[in-house]
Amino acid sequence: MYVSDLAIMSTVHPFLKECLLMMHRLQLKWWLHFSFLSLLSAVSFGEVRYVLPEEMQRSSVIGNVARDLGLEVKELDARRARVVAEGTSQLCELDTASGNLLISQRIDREELCAQATACILQYQLLLEQPLRAFSIVLDITDINDNSPVFPTGEIKLDLVESTVLGRRFPLESAHDPDFGTNSVREYTLSQNDNFALEMGNQMNGNAYPELVLKKALDREAQVEHVLKINGIDGGNPARSGTASILIRVLDANDNVPVFSQRVFKASVPENSAIGTVITTLQATDLDEGVYGEITYFFSHLSDKLGGVIEIDPLSGEVRVSGVIDYEEASSHDLDVQAKDGGGQASHCKLIIDVIDVNDNKPVIEIKSASSNVAEDSKPGTMVALINIYDMDTGSSGRVTCTISKNVPFKLVSEVKNYYMLVTDGILDREVQPEYNLTVTATDAGSPPLTSVKVIPIVISDINDNPPTFMQSEYNANILENQPVGTFVIKVKAEDVDDGSNAKIQYQISKDTNSEVSSFLSINSDTGEVFTSRLFDYEQSVYFQIKVTARDGGGPSLSTTCIINVFIKDQNDNAPVVLYPVQSSGYIAEDMVPAEAPRGYLVTKVVAVDADSGHNAWLSYRIIKATRPNVFMVDLHTGEIRTTRTFIEDDEPKHTIVVLVTDNGLESLSATATVSIMLGDGLPVLSELLEFADESQESDNLTLYLIIALSTVSSMFILLISGVFYFKLCRRGYVYRSTTASLPVFPTTYCPSSFADFSRCGTLLNDERYDSFMTTGSWRGDFRFASNTDTDTLKKRSAAYQKNTLRRLSADRATLKVRAGAPHPCYVIK
Repeated sequence: MYVSDLAIMSTVHPFLKECLLMMHRLQLKWWLHFSFLSLLSAVSFGEVRYVLPEEMQRSSVIGNVARDLGLEVKELDARRARVVAEGTSQLCELDTASGNLLISQRIDREELCAQATACILQYQLLLEQPLRAFSIVLDITDINDNSPVFPTGEIKLDLVESTVLGRRFPLESAHDPDFGTNSVREYTLSQNDNFALEMGNQMNGNAYPELVLKKALDREAQVEHVLKINGIDGGNPARSGTASILIRVLDANDNVPVFSQRVFKASVPENSAIGTVITTLQATDLDEGVYGEITYFFSHLSDKLGGVIEIDPLSGEVRVSGVIDYEEASSHDLDVQAKDGGGQASHCKLIIDVIDVNDNKPVIEIKSASSNVAEDSKPGTMVALINIYDMDTGSSGRVTCTISKNVPFKLVSEVKNYYMLVTDGILDREVQPEYNLTVTATDAGSPPLTSVKVIPIVISDINDNPPTFMQSEYNANILENQPVGTFVIKVKAEDVDDGSNAKIQYQISKDTNSEVSSFLSINSDTGEVFTSRLFDYEQSVYFQIKVTARDGGGPSLSTTCIINVFIKDQNDNAPVVLYPVQSSGYIAEDMVPAEAPRGYLVTKVVAVDADSGHNAWLSYRIIKATRPNVFMVDLHTGEIRTTRTFIEDDEPKHTIVVLVTDNGLESLSATATVSIMLGDGLPVLSELLEFADESQESDNLTLYLIIALSTVSSMFILLISGVFYFKLCRRGYVYRSTTASLPVFPTTYCPSSFADFSRCGTLLNDERYDSFMTTGSWRGDFRFASNTDTDTLKKRSAAYQKNTLRRLSADRATLKVRAGAPHPCYVIK
């Protein structure tokens, strides 16, 4: 202890200051040197020892641990420094801000150590990262805080009047819980004529008072004598206790009880049953009658021991009356007194050794534990600090410690009785988010005792898993002309991480073309995709965007998916008449021979629709004619034929208005005005008569086709072949004709190549250029749709009106019809 600590002691206990001032300077100097050398010696071995008095006030400074152990004060907090007790109460604490060791609870030496010569408290100063332990020893010195107390307030003695002078009568000693000089040092007796007080010594060196007869007793003169005895301790100031002595003068009792031996020794296992006989004491008295009756009792028994051991006052049997615990006291020294009926007494000493048995399970204390361990923790990371000890001694106090098997943790011990629980493998929260580690401590006793403690460990998440889309590629269809904000598709990604690491935000990827990225918007929280503009099927039929899912970790991880967006057609384009060219003020005239028979092909209305699929299927009907029932128009091909032969009353010029309608849900239409002149002398071409007789045949062929298609659709393998064939045919634009006599759509009205070039530069897999047939199309052109500009088509249609009849015959010679094939197909590459 340093001088500063002595100053603190004197402040807390003023009477100590007076004690210290009375000490000889030489003794003080020697004592300080000795304490200083002891402190240096202790520190050198990782131990610091402090000597301090009991009953110091709470928060009093014992010493500066950081300075005495050579530690930096700032590292106390950083290394989670703390003071822990081993099997004792936590009576002191560490102030990490200053490095001082402070009193945290009342320290009573008598309660902690009773009459032990040295009262030593052992503590450990623990520091982590790395783990290190220092031993702190507190040597508690006694102060005079207790007064001597006699076992009873009144001592009764019966003496015969014939008692010889100089006869000594032992008295019960006063008890003072204090130790050393603060215990009982002297006794005084009140002034009287017959008795004096002298001191006797027991075998263990303890002094006790004896009453000595100095003057003969005379019962007839005085029957009772009342005296006062004072027990005075050696403290400064001294404390004292008083008891009364009542002496009755009787007839003669001239023999004192005598024990068979001065010291009795016995042993008893701890936890022996109540009533177990430890030993039997025996004393004899040569007197007879009441003077020979001996009574046994303990001279002084502490309150704690009074409930553990008792003595039969008549037989002298010493028995167990409570719980005997080796860990509280390994032996008990008792003073036994035997008194006869005349008040004569003698003393003996009883030493009881307690035999240790394995009755204490190992103690598992968690001194430090991390509730959460990051899954990226490196092997060797400390998770918990465990203190394991056993209150038993010998082999019963040796403890082994284990933990659960097949876990990524292990125990490491670098300091006695302390184990570090550290990681011993790779942690993965997604595989196992938490562990309940069972720590088992087993002693080496017989039979061994075991303690178990479960340590819950939660693995905290780190962002080590990127989001994952449910699909790597999505396909979405959008009808053209839908309003802005129309829902398109919802993409979803999942992240197996936890908390903010699993919170996903969606956005259009920066890898997406800058123009295309503005076509759609995405809800960053839900992944719902919406339109940001109007789409026109005729302008764009397909585009592709990339969506990125990014988690909320730091740093964040991301994943990208592809959305293929296909624009679907709506019926938003009316048919456009290509032939005859409709211009204001002039309509081209078609010539027909005046001798043309019924069913003669006069001309053909050619129209196209920029839409696709069913929206581009066109139908034709006459809504107005110069004379009804002279001409008819084919519903699907637009071919205009005569319904009868011409007569003289027929006008030489006929005007027909043909309505062309598409097949949309809300159909759109256009009208074509056809002007027909009757020409005398024009030859009747037989090629233009063939369809007249094939009407019934075409109807039959249509029926055959329906039956054939129904049969094919029921055959799965042929259906697959048909689909494959269909996909091959859709790569080009086609037109159909059964005879060369039918008018065909001139190549001059079409672009030189019908290959499909979209914004993405690939042939699109949709309906935009799908070829299709209409009922009766075997008699006319095979329909097609393109995105050819309507104005361009109009410009190119002017050449068609010049020589329809010449082209009809020329096409007949040019096109080669496959024999027996109802649907010849000509592909324009």
